[in-house]
Amino acid sequence: MSAEVASSTAVASARSGRLVLVVGPSGAGKDTILRHLEATLPLHADIAIARRYITRPADPDGERHVPVTHAAYAALQSSGAFVLGWESHGLLYGIGQEILSCLDAGMTVVVNGSRAHVKDARARFAGSLSVVLVTASPDVLARRLAARNRETRDEIAARLARTAEIADDVMPDLVIRNDGDLAEAVATLRDHLLRAVMPCA
Repeated sequence: MSAEVASSTAVASARSGRLVLVVGPSGAGKDTILRHLEATLPLHADIAIARRYITRPADPDGERHVPVTHAAYAALQSSGAFVLGWESHGLLYGIGQEILSCLDAGMTVVVNGSRAHVKDARARFAGSLSVVLVTASPDVLARRLAARNRETRDEIAARLARTAEIADDVMPDLVIRNDGDLAEAVATLRDHLLRAVMPCA
């Protein structure tokens, strides 16, 4: 299967809200930043963090996603339930059409996305998309990947090589270096989101 799983439903490019696609290499800490972000967002902020559909079991210590089987994912995809979808490292990821109602209501929707899928997202949400790249030094990425004990040494090397291969294709609106203070990284993303929803003077 290719790195991208095409949505079966065309999406109008212009919407009143803002889609913020947060991308970055494995080990950059996107999940951690988004988890802490959700706990610190003002209650009045018109910001929603999309729940991803993923073909992996729920993890109480990890991302709060919607776990689905491969068969269920295929059925959802066939029915047009996903506005964005992709494959990465043997897992399937989907973003539900429900985010469109939030965007049409003028909200900012945050999506934990894929660097390989940025081009598709730009085509579908031109004029409404902001890309945030979360990254860290190669040494920090390697150390974090080793610490989570999911991949072999060769698999870690492959992930790091992939990071270098697609870095130039992202063209982010904001880059967050997450190899220092986590609170600072969270605050940087939060400020970026709040500026996106701030009404014009």
